[in-house]
Amino acid sequence: MRQARSRRRRVGWVAGLFLALTSTVGTSQTGAVAAARPAPSATVSAMHTVAAMQPSWNLGNTLDAIPDETSWGNPPVTKELFDTVKSQGFRSVRIPVTWGNHQSAQAPYTVDAAFLSRVRQVVDWAQADGLRVVLNVHHDSWQWINKMATDHDQVLARYDATWQQIATAFKDEPRTLLFESINEPAFDNADDVHKMELVDELNTSFHRIVRASGGTNAQRLLVLPTVGATPDQTLMDDLAATIDVLHDPNLVATVHYYSFWPFSVNIAGYTRFDATVQQDMTDAFARMHDTFVAKGIPVYLGEYGLLSYPDYTHQDYVERGEALKYFEALGHTARVNGVTTALWDPFSLLNRETLQWRDPVLFALVKSSWTTRSGTASADTVYVRKAGPVTDQSLTMNLNGTSFRGLWQGGTKLAQGADYTVSRDRLTLTAAALTRLTGDRAYGVNATLQARFSSGVPWRIDVTTYDPPVLAGATGTTGSFAAPAQFRGDSLATMEARYADGTNAGPADWTSYQQFGAAFAPDYDGGTLRLTADFLNSLKDGVPVTLTFHFWSGASVTYHVTRSGDTVTGTAAS
Repeated sequence: MRQARSRRRRVGWVAGLFLALTSTVGTSQTGAVAAARPAPSATVSAMHTVAAMQPSWNLGNTLDAIPDETSWGNPPVTKELFDTVKSQGFRSVRIPVTWGNHQSAQAPYTVDAAFLSRVRQVVDWAQADGLRVVLNVHHDSWQWINKMATDHDQVLARYDATWQQIATAFKDEPRTLLFESINEPAFDNADDVHKMELVDELNTSFHRIVRASGGTNAQRLLVLPTVGATPDQTLMDDLAATIDVLHDPNLVATVHYYSFWPFSVNIAGYTRFDATVQQDMTDAFARMHDTFVAKGIPVYLGEYGLLSYPDYTHQDYVERGEALKYFEALGHTARVNGVTTALWDPFSLLNRETLQWRDPVLFALVKSSWTTRSGTASADTVYVRKAGPVTDQSLTMNLNGTSFRGLWQGGTKLAQGADYTVSRDRLTLTAAALTRLTGDRAYGVNATLQARFSSGVPWRIDVTTYDPPVLAGATGTTGSFAAPAQFRGDSLATMEARYADGTNAGPADWTSYQQFGAAFAPDYDGGTLRLTADFLNSLKDGVPVTLTFHFWSGASVTYHVTRSGDTVTGTAAS
């Protein structure tokens, strides 16, 4: 996928896939996915093999890092890392590799022997743990392969030479090793039709080279992407046509899914996992199923996640509860459509230093989604106003086929009737319970509850005291501007920016709601609300802009900024 850059982006079973999943994916009493079956032989179908790879994990930002393995902040890979991945229930790993920085740029395009040896070592460590492995050509896609439209012959020659060397080096590896032709292929100076022609040419050349290289490569599973690994119907139809022409039973289709883009990066007001975002997910996986799975072609979802989450350095770009609902639903939606999923993890999920999950609750929900559903709710925070009377507060439960079993605070079960009431899917916390839970009503989280359901992971509910935030005036520059902020227990959801005539202000001039993190960001610990250089430099000189900051409590705060050359002045609304 990427280091930290933004990237684009029917329910049913095929009988054979269903049998494969039910025979190879189970849960122990601790909920862990059952141990992997023996390595597949050449007689095991691609559908069965890819089903047995569920779930999968990406060794992101490592062998694909530029220029070297540790350049993007991860430590060197160890055998213990794969021991951990296997122990956590994963059945396979995708190992992205960027070859170009370890390869001559001129013919014969020789890959450095030491680097090739290191890749082999990492691949062998994973396989030694019983993990199936997907090995690919990764960031080369935008380093040099993207120039194929204008430098066709040289790019194709280098691509072919790269795969000839990889195929030769790994030709005797067991069939538990899969090859993926290229990650997210993109092409400069090419229209949509030409892009499809180019990716078809790469996939076809890759197929020819690997099959001709001998050894296990004659029947190795080969993974082929669409343009950009995008699950667009036209692009998937084109890939399906390529697979049909190749007439090879050992081919796998791959796409990536990072959700409805505005939600994935928090722009245009898409702060919630709402009906539009859910429908985008439903439709994308239905397309994967109908185009490939229903026709006996397995789908390996080589990457999934959210473009702005999870990243432990800025998790608030997409609100935590909304992100959790996305991950829970994706696991279910992929499962019922027969798609094997590979979680993208550049560093944000599994801490490569400690081999511990940075967010155990998130991982528990992801893991649960492999086999069942979890209940969620319309929000994960109940906001209680400090400067006012305490009143009943309600949430809508998303039961997702489960049954509500009660509300707990730690090991104590709250009393239905006195502490909360339930009416169908409506959960209401009483004023009496909220008064007790908020205690002295200090700003911030006063108590944490768990809504428990008949299956899956409990839903966390924070009871939080707040008052509307207060911003103060400030002066700065287009390179550095931050308004002093008293957040007073609240959390920022999004920001609108408009000129006085009602037109949109900011770099995303097609919407008034600017992108969280790219245009603005809160610093809760430092007590400031920062406007970025990209946002400020996009403003008209000398023309006041009205900003409306929307918070998760429902509060909104108005603020005015004016850029005069390199100077920026901010004033709080009176």
